[in-house]
Amino acid sequence: MESEKVLTNWSQAASDLSCGSLSDNFGRFHSYLRIALTDRCNLRCRYCLPFEGIKWQPRQSLLTASEFMRLSSLFVGQGVSKIRLTGGEPLLYPELKDLLSGLGSLKQSGLTSLGVTTNGMLLSSQLPLLVDSEIDAINLSMDTLREDRYREITQKDGYRNVRKALDQAVQSGSFRIKVNCVVMRGVNDDELIDFAGMAQDLGIEVRFIEFMPFGGNRWNENKMVSLAEMKSTIEDRFELNELDHDPKETAITYALANGQGTIGFISSMTTPFCGGCNRIRLTADGSIKACLFGNEEVSLRNMIRSGASDADLVEAIGQTVGRKHFSHGGEANLAKTDNRPMISIGG
Repeated sequence: MESEKVLTNWSQAASDLSCGSLSDNFGRFHSYLRIALTDRCNLRCRYCLPFEGIKWQPRQSLLTASEFMRLSSLFVGQGVSKIRLTGGEPLLYPELKDLLSGLGSLKQSGLTSLGVTTNGMLLSSQLPLLVDSEIDAINLSMDTLREDRYREITQKDGYRNVRKALDQAVQSGSFRIKVNCVVMRGVNDDELIDFAGMAQDLGIEVRFIEFMPFGGNRWNENKMVSLAEMKSTIEDRFELNELDHDPKETAITYALANGQGTIGFISSMTTPFCGGCNRIRLTADGSIKACLFGNEEVSLRNMIRSGASDADLVEAIGQTVGRKHFSHGGEANLAKTDNRPMISIGG
């Protein structure tokens, strides 16, 4: 495949560039790259998509597979060891097979983990491709275990298809699997016990995520359910044993006593984990974001299409990471920060 030959050349060129540009002014080395492959999605979840809808970017504004591969190679050459593909919905990406093949080749150059976050609508049909690729982790976004409520949250029918895909992925034994659930008061906060039971039954991790403010999603404090409240609810039914916590991880994780599953809490709003953050984000239109909640971006796409060299791109990446703030400033600051909608960032 021609793209694999090109990737090999880029990988060699990237390895010739000096490492270290992914450290910020606070000594944090950024080894985790999240890539949004597309801003398109086949669901319309209200906490992700603006209430008034969104105008999709023209396809020529989005990165091509070749451009994604070039940048990914540079990031790995600078020390990135973990890549996660997000969206929109990444399984909609038309060049997914070729891109997975190219990215998988980076496991020969220092990449140790390649994951995907999906809403699961296409997971059954794409599962053979993922099994045959270098994908080793799947995060499935699933905010309810009730068919009627799924329709209300996503504006689409598809719960049975997604639940079937989850079971198939678990049965394949090919991936580390986590289910992500954004918890919203009055929407799905009465399902915490049900999700914990599913984690125990399937032997997977379910991660409960505090509702976060993004462009157009009408976040308000009263709709957010805190980590403390979620944990208290689950402990009414399950004994939780806290596991060792890596400061770089977003989730505080607990083992379910007498069960094989785990529960995680991602609490960006009430107990931020900025101090250990090691993540960089690349949007579908080629902008690098050093912080999920920050509005500073640098367009690597424009640099590529203007003829920038690999050294130019690495320098721009390093400067962006170097300007990263220590923290996002807390709940009050997030609520008033102008930022993209979640669907165009990739989470």
